[in-house]
Amino acid sequence: MNSNSFHEIVDDIVIITLNRPKVRNAIDRDTADELSNAFQQFDANKNLKVAILTGAGGNFCSGADLLAIAEDGHRKNRLNPNIKDNGPLGPTRMLLSKPVIAAISGYAVAGGLELACWCDIRMADMTAKFGVFCRRFGVPLIDGGTQRLPRLIGLSRALDLIITGREINAEEAYQFGLVNYLVTDKDIKQAALELAHKIASFPQQCMRSDRMSVYKGFNMPLSEALEIEFARGTDVIRNGETLEGAKLFAQQKGNKI
Repeated sequence: MNSNSFHEIVDDIVIITLNRPKVRNAIDRDTADELSNAFQQFDANKNLKVAILTGAGGNFCSGADLLAIAEDGHRKNRLNPNIKDNGPLGPTRMLLSKPVIAAISGYAVAGGLELACWCDIRMADMTAKFGVFCRRFGVPLIDGGTQRLPRLIGLSRALDLIITGREINAEEAYQFGLVNYLVTDKDIKQAALELAHKIASFPQQCMRSDRMSVYKGFNMPLSEALEIEFARGTDVIRNGETLEGAKLFAQQKGNKI
């Protein structure tokens, strides 16, 4: 990767860092392509179990690079209507097979908020700020914000943020349920690594199957979603992972949480 982003591997975890601090990690076309490639490589790498997405220089992401859009129009910030291809900000149309944690400091606004909503879990420190700031400049949410935000925090709160463009701090985002973990006693990256290590220690097929059942069945009628859950769950059982877990539990290794 070039300087727009970089990644580091810690054991079986990859940390993907947006690295455009002078523009609060705003994403131009090149950066979006880098992010897409990084997450495709993560998903394909059998040795990696969890990804962490974060930003350099004290901010997560301020969304699309409006300066690049103003200078180049849509030439470098192309709008692709094919939902199966990459999104304007890169990976926001992907459904990965493995979990991603957003480690958020500073601004996670506009498209940066959309990118955070794309992640499975969001952790934030007390400097974090959230909002649909693009409301002020006529820039629409086209990386899943109008769909994921209501699913995460409810229609009423999502409409408030989307219509007003107001800023909320880390504590309010935590109260909304937008932030899963509010980190007050350690570095956000270290806190994300600790959680990632815990997730990576679980039997992976079972965790990934349950996670995918949530995504696949979320908008289905309950009866159809239950069928998906049962089919995926029985695949895990037949694979032998459940039996191995039961043996560990029987040996009094499974009661340590």
